Amino acid sequence: MVDGEEKLIGRAIVGESSAFGLLYDGYQPKIYRFILVKVGHREEAEDLTHQVFLKAWQNIGAYQERGIPFSGWLYQIARNQVIDHYRTKKVHASLDLLEDEIPSEERLEHALESTFSLEQVRKVMKQLTPDQEDVLLMRFVDDLSIKDVAKTIKKSEGAVKLLQYRAIEKLKDLLDTEHNDNG
Repeated sequence: MVDGEEKLIGRAIVGESSAFGLLYDGYQPKIYRFILVKVGHREEAEDLTHQVFLKAWQNIGAYQERGIPFSGWLYQIARNQVIDHYRTKKVHASLDLLEDEIPSEERLEHALESTFSLEQVRKVMKQLTPDQEDVLLMRFVDDLSIKDVAKTIKKSEGAVKLLQYRAIEKLKDLLDTEHNDNG
């Protein structure tokens, strides 16, 4: 959450671009990372991130919390933007270009309770469902709570916990298989 977020949102709603700029500065890195993982190409991720914030600015007047935090609203716009991107481009996601974009390798590896490299995790994440991938990214890369993830992807908290559990179990199995094949 951005410091003084509620006031900034209020100022942005009435058209103050500098307030929206501060919101942009606070959320752009997380939204960019989320999109980059989904599309796999820096230039496309940059373009889509720009489109997300342009849509957010154009629609900020209609934003109301309604139990969904501002970050969740941005993630919803980002998810829809990625879906639209794939509908129009018909391209496949790749995680190969992530390099240093995920700052919390330790958190993800700890969550997987393994000693596998982030590169191995990226490779097998391609085999998860889009919802499983989204949940893991929002939970372990962007540190969103289960409640915020649930609101963002419009599922119950129980469904998010189940998606997270199944995704982690599937990653463990895939990583074990890869380790045994390469070991």
